[in-house]
Amino acid sequence: MFENIARLSPIEDDDADFMPIMAMDDAEEPQKGEFFPELLPILPLKNTVLFPGVVIPITIGREKSIRAVQKAYETHKMIAVLSQRDAESDSISIDNLYKIGTIARILRLLKMPDGSTTAILQGRKRIELIELLTEDPFLQGDTRTIEYIEPNDEREFEALIETIRDKSGQIIDLSPNIPNEAQVMLRNITNNVFLLNFIASNMNLKPMVKQSILEIHDLSLKAETILLHMDSELQLLELKGEIESKVRVELDKQQRDYFLSQQLKTIQDELGGNPQEEDLQKLAERAKEKDWSEDVKKHFEKEWAKAKRMPHQSPDYGMLLNYLETMLDLPWNEFTKDNFDLKKVKKKLDADHYGLDDVKERILEHLAVLKLKGDMKAPILLLTGPPGVGKTSLGKSVADALGRKYIRMSLGGVHDESEIRGHRKTYIGAMPGRIIQSMKKAGAGNPVFILDEIDKVGASFRGDPSSALLEVLDPEQNTTFYDNYLEVEYDLSKVMFIATSNSLESIQPALLDRMEIIRLSGYSIEEKVEIAKQHLIPHQRQEHGLKTKDIKLSTDVIEHIIQDYTRESGVRSLDRKMASLMRAVAKKVAMGEKYNPSVSVEDLKEMLGPARFSNDFYEKDQIAGVAIGLAWTSVGGDILFIEVSLSKGKGGLTLTGNLGAVMKESVSTALSFLKSHATEFSIDPSVFDGFDIHVHVPEGAIPKDGPSAGITMLTALASAFKKQPVKPHLAMTGEITLRGKVLPVGGIKEKVLAAKRAGCKEIILCKENRKDIEEINQTYLEGLHFHYVDRMNQVLDIAFG
Repeated sequence: MFENIARLSPIEDDDADFMPIMAMDDAEEPQKGEFFPELLPILPLKNTVLFPGVVIPITIGREKSIRAVQKAYETHKMIAVLSQRDAESDSISIDNLYKIGTIARILRLLKMPDGSTTAILQGRKRIELIELLTEDPFLQGDTRTIEYIEPNDEREFEALIETIRDKSGQIIDLSPNIPNEAQVMLRNITNNVFLLNFIASNMNLKPMVKQSILEIHDLSLKAETILLHMDSELQLLELKGEIESKVRVELDKQQRDYFLSQQLKTIQDELGGNPQEEDLQKLAERAKEKDWSEDVKKHFEKEWAKAKRMPHQSPDYGMLLNYLETMLDLPWNEFTKDNFDLKKVKKKLDADHYGLDDVKERILEHLAVLKLKGDMKAPILLLTGPPGVGKTSLGKSVADALGRKYIRMSLGGVHDESEIRGHRKTYIGAMPGRIIQSMKKAGAGNPVFILDEIDKVGASFRGDPSSALLEVLDPEQNTTFYDNYLEVEYDLSKVMFIATSNSLESIQPALLDRMEIIRLSGYSIEEKVEIAKQHLIPHQRQEHGLKTKDIKLSTDVIEHIIQDYTRESGVRSLDRKMASLMRAVAKKVAMGEKYNPSVSVEDLKEMLGPARFSNDFYEKDQIAGVAIGLAWTSVGGDILFIEVSLSKGKGGLTLTGNLGAVMKESVSTALSFLKSHATEFSIDPSVFDGFDIHVHVPEGAIPKDGPSAGITMLTALASAFKKQPVKPHLAMTGEITLRGKVLPVGGIKEKVLAAKRAGCKEIILCKENRKDIEEINQTYLEGLHFHYVDRMNQVLDIAFG
């Protein structure tokens, strides 16, 4: 409010954003009997409202307005001043003008040096536009003057005026931009009507609000309205003053703290001890011992110099100190010495893990090349296989065998890219990614780094961590790995990355392409027996505080536990069963009970409960329409029953058991092949049209898919149509074609071991799968007879004898 009093620059009638106002003397208020013509030229104003009793300079830009002012100045010097409703519009029409305005006297008309025209107007009296008579060459209209309604209660009105004067004084005191002369000016105004107009003109209100105040006829209502707006402005100024006071206090406190810190620094320098300076000096001493590249060295020195210049009370100082310490804690060209005694390494790996020959062989090959060449990039291996086969624990054994540091990072559920690459250090709470954090923890540049469960990495709006891993796991790129926090390149090429997964389907193809895949299949019964003897039993015995003499398990007992109480590819369930046995024995030892340390097969029921699995039902006579297939799952191999039943109908086909699209296609292919070769297999062709066919695969809650059940589907259908059961103890796997060919499938080792666990004696495979059988240790295949076929008629000959 009143901030425009000191400004006397003229208002442009086209673009008036503020209103410089000059007060007039009370004697210049309209006098009784003063003549005001009714027919007047009209001057439209933008963003401005002229009140009676004030003088304003106006710079006139529009041609019609210039002609109107000149005409009025040449005659009676009176002009009607009306405000525009839409200040953005240049069009002048009756609809765009407020009806109520002010009649003004043109005191002076000036020609400015830039060629523009400025008129000094003196508000005289309120008027109302009755009718717009002409628009050319200027606006001219018929008007009438408006009188104020005098207040009913003079004392109440005087009290309102005094309150307005007091509020005005408070607003001037709180506004640093308003000159002190404004107080004097207000005190010199004795005319109450002029005081209201003067204050309304100078208040910081929108033109629309000022126009509404101009249009109020009742002086008491006018005073109350102005007082209401003054209250709002006063509250705003008080709030603004409080905020400025708080900011000033904060600034004063910061200046005081800075002054005290400088004094403290001077005192510490005189006494010869400054903790912050000592910390920075220690960092500089540690940096001298680092064997880092020239670029990294320059970057560290730059950040160190920045920390030295920075005030120690600054929040950024602690952040920068943490950053420098992180750089120094990382191993730069610091490596552990590898164990090149390959025989000892092999012995260590064999002692820790039974089997897993492919992985052990690959590690030994890498060490052999490293021993001969002296330097090479570390391999990036992906161990994929069912749970519980020792993928994760193998990494620890490899690290121990090589004499390297061991790091494990679980990727299961990671869905933020910054977990891998870190955050920029400018963020509050920023830290390096987990790769750099792990390297810092290892303290060596060539650890064995396990990326566990890499197939379970997620993705979200925060980024795709698997894409960030592309750089980590690419031997051509990981020499210059960039972490957002570190801001310098870091060499990961000497790190031996070993990733683990249960499946390859969910791994990004580009990521999969960067790794050397080593498949780990499930263990056979013989392998599990050896693992139990060499690892599980000694470990659980030690965990439960038992001695060797306290419990003895024969090979026969261990085999019964494996066959009757577990059904898995790995050994986790077996390990839990061994723990149950140890607890049962530990209880007897602790209570001093007498017992036989040699556990028998009969004791298992008491100690582990009834057998959970049985192979007996495979040995019973099979009914027609049932065949046993072999399936591969992410947790190893399993057997699959295919059941077919026929009922009177019209040849309809029903499929149940939660089958996938590929499996459904296998049923259709098998049925079409049977129909086209019905006579060849001694099947009456008329039965296909006279019976409905229902194919079901048990365990309907589990989704099933894939082509490997093709020959099993065909065998089960043929068995149902021939009403002849399939040979017992027979399992099979293979894909079929409409021509009757049998195609090879994958996961042979897992499937074969599942068949053996289930008690099957004979297995039908495609001829091309013979090579997969030859890769399996032959001792694990004892008791199994394999039939290798390439045509469907061979499958049916074997199945039906």
